[in-house]
Amino acid sequence: MTAPDRQEQPILALGLMSGTSLDGVDAALIRTDGATVSERGGCLTLPYPPDLRGRLRAVLGGVGAVAAVEREVTLFHAEAVGQLLRQAQLPAAAVAVVGFHGHTILHRPKERRSWQIGDGALLAERVGIPVVNDFRSADVAAGGQGAPFVPIFHAALAAGLERPLAVLNLGGVANITWIGENDSLLAFDTGPGNALIDDWALHHTGQPVDAEGRLASAGLVQRAALEAFLAHPYFAQQPPKSLDRDDFRQLAHRLTEGLSAANGAATLTAFTVAAVERAMPHLPGAPRRWLVCGGGRHNPRIMAGLREVLPAPVAAVEAVGWDGDALEAQAFAFLAVRSLKGLPLSWPGTTGVAGPQCGGRLFRPTASV
Repeated sequence: MTAPDRQEQPILALGLMSGTSLDGVDAALIRTDGATVSERGGCLTLPYPPDLRGRLRAVLGGVGAVAAVEREVTLFHAEAVGQLLRQAQLPAAAVAVVGFHGHTILHRPKERRSWQIGDGALLAERVGIPVVNDFRSADVAAGGQGAPFVPIFHAALAAGLERPLAVLNLGGVANITWIGENDSLLAFDTGPGNALIDDWALHHTGQPVDAEGRLASAGLVQRAALEAFLAHPYFAQQPPKSLDRDDFRQLAHRLTEGLSAANGAATLTAFTVAAVERAMPHLPGAPRRWLVCGGGRHNPRIMAGLREVLPAPVAAVEAVGWDGDALEAQAFAFLAVRSLKGLPLSWPGTTGVAGPQCGGRLFRPTASV
């Protein structure tokens, strides 16, 4: 695909993202016409309280008290919107639309299912702003993977940067956006990002992350386990392709059973890095640069590993002036504006859908707040 023509009249949009890392809600403001980004405004992260994070974790896979957790998560997103508006000293009326991704609890594109919990109508009522959510369903129904959805935003931000360019998002799942010299896009999930590492750290240390990779740095990579991970058929599969947060969970449990906390963390961290390396043969051309976003860029062990295996410079996206913590929230603000304008959100090269696909559902508040 190529970038669309410039649209008129940039508007202020607020984006929300609750990622597979389960850490909290990111909220960000941008001004955009749905093709370019004219201004990036304030942002914040509202961490989930441990009890809410636990309830959210309990419904992964679409089990348990989904409806109750969906309402609780929606109201938490409303609080994030309110806090960001207060921080930016803006009234709700100044924002044209909220892009509300919700939280993915199940991703099964082969079954044409991708389930993001989040009540768009309730959020619109609470914040008094039109809300676009349910971004992925139309793509999945049309035969696409339903992920990744951020590549078009990466391309908008990358205008003027040297190509080919790779943008690597290290969230709970890791995904890559490859941007060619003619703005062509290829995107897919490379493999686990932080999810397996986070789950391991929580189980063995009680902490939700391996902060700064300290646990992994104290351990030794178990090469036999790493090779067994990489023998999974996913890595030979041609893109487009995508993963559920827990697709490697059972394999990880089997291959790390009996390992010390440090050796398990080292092995799972090496797996994230090696999965990115295995993505290289799928790219149409070697990237001249890798820009890394998502929480994984804060892990020195992961970043050092990437610099060892990738044959081009690797840097956090801050090196080009982007905000790696706000990027996905900004992306869903951008996608919400595209949805309002009837512009595509996904393409054959990003999700494997047959043709450019629009999406999203619009909810308008029925009463002022």
